[in-house]
Amino acid sequence: MTNQSSIIIAIDGPAASGKGTLAKRLANFYDFSHLDTGILYRGVGWLVLAADGDPRDEETATRVARDFSLDRLEQADIRNADVARAASIVAAMPGVRAALLDFQRQFAKSPPAGYFGAVLDGRDIGTVVCPDATVKFYITASPEVRAHRRWLELRLSSPGISEEEVLDSLKRRDARDSGRDAAPLRPAKNAELIDTSALTADEVFSRARRIVDQKIKNLPQQD
Repeated sequence: MTNQSSIIIAIDGPAASGKGTLAKRLANFYDFSHLDTGILYRGVGWLVLAADGDPRDEETATRVARDFSLDRLEQADIRNADVARAASIVAAMPGVRAALLDFQRQFAKSPPAGYFGAVLDGRDIGTVVCPDATVKFYITASPEVRAHRRWLELRLSSPGISEEEVLDSLKRRDARDSGRDAAPLRPAKNAELIDTSALTADEVFSRARRIVDQKIKNLPQQD
């Protein structure tokens, strides 16, 4: 548990569902600190690859995770397809997840730079990292919609990639994330579910903001 001392917004969901966009907008609107926890796993994946290591080697990946620091990712290209695949592999490893769990919980409990609240997005925030979060969201969309969104992002850097390839990659990643033994991707029991398939980013934000406002309004007053 986080022994919560700040307002925590937990946002989970599969890749390209829109959870990252929502997390950033909520953090900016409420002036909360934001942590994209996927960066942590991408960072571990990138650091393993940068050292010519094998992301499937749990001993190596866990050692990297234990020594992890966001400062080590300056100038790192963590958004390419190789790093994404490595991130999905290391994220399924109990040793890696355990090594990064304390970092995430401390960020949520005591947001940096004196922020009053924190927004964390990932795949197990509401279920494992912050089960006592003030608000929990599960953001999703159909695989086809998510693949199209991701393809639009990738087509400039990878002009030869097809939408079908992206869809296949997303489906395989969904299967890994949902089927892993360590913190599988699933909605928290009390999460607010938002399907973004037919919604604009503004509509998603407005819906989420109404939920957050209501949750904060109903919080017990502290002396």
